[in-house]
Amino acid sequence: MSAPDGLERARQILSGACGGRLKTDFSMAPLTTFRIGGPAALYLEPDSIQDLEAAGRAVAESGVDSLVIGKGSNLLVSDEGFKGLVIRLGRSFRWAARSGDRLTAGGAMPLPALSGVALHHGLTGLGFGVAIPATVGGAVRMNAGAHGGEVSDVAESVEVFLLREGSTAHVPASDAGFSYRRSELNPDSVIVSATFLLRQGEPGEIRQEMDEAREWRRRTQPLAEPNCGSVFKNPPNDHAARLIEASGGKGLAVGGASVSAKHANFIVAGEGATASDVASLIAMVRSLVEAKTDISLEPEVHLVGEFPRAL
Repeated sequence: MSAPDGLERARQILSGACGGRLKTDFSMAPLTTFRIGGPAALYLEPDSIQDLEAAGRAVAESGVDSLVIGKGSNLLVSDEGFKGLVIRLGRSFRWAARSGDRLTAGGAMPLPALSGVALHHGLTGLGFGVAIPATVGGAVRMNAGAHGGEVSDVAESVEVFLLREGSTAHVPASDAGFSYRRSELNPDSVIVSATFLLRQGEPGEIRQEMDEAREWRRRTQPLAEPNCGSVFKNPPNDHAARLIEASGGKGLAVGGASVSAKHANFIVAGEGATASDVASLIAMVRSLVEAKTDISLEPEVHLVGEFPRAL
């Protein structure tokens, strides 16, 4: 099936099953923290497992590419956009429930909000997530972490919907393949919920930890400017920001994109910036650091769509 035919077949299936929840040529820029990038050919916010089953049928029968996103805080979408189906879980997947020392949350639940739920119940272990702009699904997928904690420290299990199989599966955390800023969960799966095993704690101490995390982020990161968070993963026993600054990368710019003066491992998208500007700057910084230090930085940001050059 040709690409246009595949998109049309997917549109027919999803339009019939999901109605107005399906959008076409939908701008992805507002869905990412960079606030740049082109449209999704097809965009769906599923509100039920039945919607996900329809998405699975559409992918299987049409052969179109699919992409699952959360808060879009680690995505750079190309200026041409994504010529497939973008899935972003709807509001019915934004929930949390407590059972003893366990918190279970839907994949669309914002991680900072879940940290607040844990605080409300006097549970410690999720305080690191209060300033991470991610959904539970995205945080689990990339094993998000900060301030000495990460998802794999507290995740107990994950429920996923396998798009191509059209079924749900229960994945114990021990089988999720967690490592630094990644997991080995099926790339064609949608994380519909996750369960976290926490510990009883002192609410005052938990609140202080969360306040300190927020303040540290405000002080050290360009939160008021469009960015994707950390651009590169930290190499073993070092920090990407230190390497970039030591290599002379702070202040570099391409078009409207520039390395943040506040934090060298952040790239900010200024007025008129394009995704190509950002991608070119990422490549420039990476080459500079490698030339100066012989260390090849690994991008943490995920590129979506087609770019002029590979990173």
